[in-house]
Parts: sequence; structure tokens; C-alpha cells
Amino acid sequence: MANQSSSCPIYCVSFNQDNSGFAISSKDSFKIFDSTTGRLCYGRAAGAYVIVEMLYRSDLLAIVGAGEQPSLSPRRLCLFKTTTGSPLRELNFLTSILAVRMNKKRLVVVLVEKTFVYDLNTLTMLDTIDTAPNPKGLCAFSPCLEACFLAVPASATRGSVLVYNVMDLQSHSEIDAHRSPLAAIALSSNGMYIATASEQGTLIRVHLVSDATKSYSFRRGTYPSTIYSLSFGPSTHLPDILIATSSSGSIHAFFLQSAIKQRSKRSTSFLGSVLPDTVTDALDPAHHHVLQNAVSAGIKSHAVVRKIDKVEGTSPFDSSSFRATILVITVHGYFQEYTLSIDNKNESAWTLEREFNLLSITTS
Repeated sequence: MANQSSSCPIYCVSFNQDNSGFAISSKDSFKIFDSTTGRLCYGRAAGAYVIVEMLYRSDLLAIVGAGEQPSLSPRRLCLFKTTTGSPLRELNFLTSILAVRMNKKRLVVVLVEKTFVYDLNTLTMLDTIDTAPNPKGLCAFSPCLEACFLAVPASATRGSVLVYNVMDLQSHSEIDAHRSPLAAIALSSNGMYIATASEQGTLIRVHLVSDATKSYSFRRGTYPSTIYSLSFGPSTHLPDILIATSSSGSIHAFFLQSAIKQRSKRSTSFLGSVLPDTVTDALDPAHHHVLQNAVSAGIKSHAVVRKIDKVEGTSPFDSSSFRATILVITVHGYFQEYTLSIDNKNESAWTLEREFNLLSITTS
């Protein structure tokens, strides 16, 4: 999430590849925090940055200036080491950099109509992808090396997605997800699923990346709302969970496992076999748990799942219960941590564990 408006103290928010840490930037500095403790790990007062991208918990950052100082051009990418406080290498581009993604072998740089793929270790350019106009810099990235996909909009007028294999350096598929343009994209960290939301914001669709087929749809609500963020939970845990924030101020948690079971039951029914997907979208139950008014309506926020804990039932006939730890950061710099508890009756409870202002935290 990036925001260069002077009315918002936070210029960007980004979580690392496993959500164990996150970075924020403001008009005069950027900071790195530990997601588990909320502890400030690193801070640098060096002007305004619009992109601060972490590589797991390493000391390597990819940073891009907001352009408010001549030395911090939005067309220059700097690879930066926190341990030495000095740049390693700089890459310059003809237009502003809108997004950067990394894993242990690849560096991806997104511009408005081009995307560049580099070898991270040598910074050799491996490929250039011509893309549809993407002024918001929408992209999603699955960092695992076995199924390392990049997703960017394939059209400026409809909600289609280009999925590109960053390791094999070839286009994987194009998915027609929505009729209206995309507002948000997310890939699961294992590269198995891609989630999309259009500018309407009423339906969130999840596709299986391997064969580009729609697995299921989730209905966020009846009235249009701008989706600010989509994020899958850690893929090593079950159930798979998708988190969304929107301009309504609510946080939505969608559970994929229950949707798979429901869709399987429906597909074997007579009604499910005769109705097309456009109709059955409306029949798909939400399978989601919502926290209303988590933040003020219209305030941009980014939410992720830090971890999921499985709680076994008290008897062999009980379904398992789950606790998900969900982190939320707003463009005003407020950090919130919630626990979402789901019992074996699929009833949920949201508990605010802590809340504080990230901008007020300084190094000791």
C-alpha cells in the first residue's frame, strides 16, 4: 500500500514475504518493525520514500524515493543494507517505479506499462514484460521458488489478470476474473491461489493458478466498496484464509476450506448442475467473518494474517477451532492486532489485543 498524499502521514506500508516484519515510511523517514512484538528494529531519517520492500528478515531493502527531494527520485531503485547503512546498487528507469517485489533469486520492478525481471544476485536483467496501463502499480507475487508467479492487470478496461512465471521467465496464463477493472490482487505465498477484486468491490474471486480456473467466489457485500488490500494467510497452516480491507472500514476474513466443501456439495446437486457460474456466484455463501468499523470509513488500511493456531475439538466428533492473528495498519500510522477466534460451530469473535501509533515509536 502506497500513498503520496500530503494529507496522510504514511507514504507506504509493506509486509515482508512471511508477514514476520513490516516497513512504513513517512515524509522524513522509514522504519522496520517486528510483527510479533511490534518492536522497532531499524529506523532511518533520510527523507520520504514511497517504496520500502523487505527480503524476509535479512538486512537487504529495496527502496524508492517519493521525489520530494532531488536525490530521492521515484525513477531510481536503491538496494540498501541496513547493517551498513549504505546503498549496494542503484537502478534507474525512464518512468516512476510503482511497485517492487523480491524473493531470494528474483527482483521485479513494476512501471506503468512495463515490468522488469532481474536476477537478484547479479542484477542482470532477465526479461521485460509489456503490460496494460497500470497507473496504480497493482501486482501480486508468490515468493516461493517452486511456484514463483507474478500477477499484473492484463487490461485497463476489464478485470483480467496476466500471470507470469518469474523463475521460468514465461507467461503462465491470463485469467478473466471480472467485468470491471481490477482494484486488488493477491497470490498465496505457495503460488496455489490468486484472489482478485474489481472496482465494484462486491465480489472477491479466487482462482486456482495451475489451470486458471475459478475455484469460488466470496460476496463481500451488496453495495460497492473500494477494496484496499487482499492478503492470504500463511500457506503452511490450515485453513487457508483470505483477508480483505475496504473503504467501508470493515475487515473481512474468508475461509477457503469451507467454501471448497460447500462448492463440492453444490456441484453434485441438481440446481448446481443447471445454473451457470454467473448465477451461482449469488448462491455462494459468504463463508466469511466480518469486523465492522475496524477503522473509520474511507481510511486506507492494509491487513495480513500473521499466524493461525489450530485448536483441536474436545471430542472426536467436534470440528477443529481456529485462532487467527490479524494485523492492520492504516495510512495514519495506527497499528492494530486482532485475534479472530472460530469455534466448532463456525461462530466467530474478534478481540483487539493491542493498538498504538507507529509514528510515535523511536529507537531507544
